[in-house]
Amino acid sequence: MKKIIRVGSRDSRLAIIQAELIMAKIKKAHPELALELVTMKTTGDKILDRRLEDIGGKGLFVKELDRALLDGRIDISVHSLKDVPMEISKELPLVAFSKREDPRDAVIIKTEYSEIKLDGIMGTSSRRRIIQLKQRYQKMRFQTIRGNLQTRLRKLEEESFDQIVLAAAGLKRLRMQEKIFHIFSPEEIIPAAGQGILAVQTRTGNKVSFFLDCIKDQKSEIAALAERSFVKALQGGCSSPIAAYAQIAGTELKLLGFYAKEKEETYRKDSIVGSIECAEKIGEKLAEKIRKDLN
Repeated sequence: MKKIIRVGSRDSRLAIIQAELIMAKIKKAHPELALELVTMKTTGDKILDRRLEDIGGKGLFVKELDRALLDGRIDISVHSLKDVPMEISKELPLVAFSKREDPRDAVIIKTEYSEIKLDGIMGTSSRRRIIQLKQRYQKMRFQTIRGNLQTRLRKLEEESFDQIVLAAAGLKRLRMQEKIFHIFSPEEIIPAAGQGILAVQTRTGNKVSFFLDCIKDQKSEIAALAERSFVKALQGGCSSPIAAYAQIAGTELKLLGFYAKEKEETYRKDSIVGSIECAEKIGEKLAEKIRKDLN
């Protein structure tokens, strides 16, 4: 009999597709394994009438899956790395990072429009996006929008939104890239740390390394280390107005960083270049540079 590997995922269409992308790679490399998808609705999926930071942050998207790992109901879980809290329990390590999909942010406009409405309403629940977008669109108003990708697209058409901003990666994985009206470069709107990367998590002592080598992407792992160390150094969670994006060329890493102090209504964007071997220290160094500039 084949060994069964149970793969945990949120039950949204996008999360399932992302888990299936990982499962397909494992199946191709290890036909001797049988993979079983286990889905569940997380707290973050259930509470849609409040901002994430008001109900506990993006960790609410992984809490139920973490519990299933610890209970032994699943063997690995698949997450969008941008949704994974910065502080990871030693009992639940991240063990693989996928090749990165498009990390940028994208604008979708109402179907009857032909351009972005500069004085209209932009739907987003991300303070990271709002603060950066306000610098580009001074007359635009911003309104919270929650729900999975399909729910947000429906709300765009049925409610008072003129446009919404989403991660390009999700739209492309759902083969909805034709809905994208405009994509911001990482220099224009710095993405969330880990955006576009899928992360595989397991529990300590679970022997899964042998079948995850087919998933691992070195560039994504290096980028994840730099981006997440930047956020951690600024003591920010996934919902904080912090952004980081690592660009890798050969042995060189360029890290773009964004950090906002909302109470003072100040923010900084900056960048730093260094060796990929020092990815974590590059993140910490850029964080310190930006913190000094704001103080």
